[in-house]
Amino acid sequence: MKQFIKVAMTCLIIGAFSTNGYSEGSIKTLSPELRVLLEQEMAAIEQGMKNIIPAYISGNLSEVAEIAGQIKNSYILKAKITEEQKHELHQKLPKEFIAKDQKFHKYAGMLERVSHEKHTELVGFYYSKLLESCVSCHTEHAEHRFPSLADEFENAEHHH
Repeated sequence: MKQFIKVAMTCLIIGAFSTNGYSEGSIKTLSPELRVLLEQEMAAIEQGMKNIIPAYISGNLSEVAEIAGQIKNSYILKAKITEEQKHELHQKLPKEFIAKDQKFHKYAGMLERVSHEKHTELVGFYYSKLLESCVSCHTEHAEHRFPSLADEFENAEHHH
């Protein structure tokens, strides 16, 4: 439980950052409309991650499953993205970014499944995997937005 609280606090700290600014870096080349959709998606994921915490600690695993399912299904993007915009995403975003995104959504699907199956111990595990995915992607693809993560990453590499 201590590990979950630590992970939850990390999520809240990360969530304290605004999602504005994702238009920099490789995302800068995306059309303004697609950048807006991506920013909306990131904001929805951030809110979903925050909403999982009270649901989980109160034992409401059906709510955790519902939120995880929404994250897995890409709240905004799947509902609003056009075929042209899908092509643009795959053409302009680095393959590493897309791979990390796929892994993130896979973990969301696993969180949804273990929540439905009432595997409480695995709920915390897959929630932490989602957080790790967020941090990893932000470290590599949004260091301009999350400079503290870039500093942490550099410090960790120097200690190994």
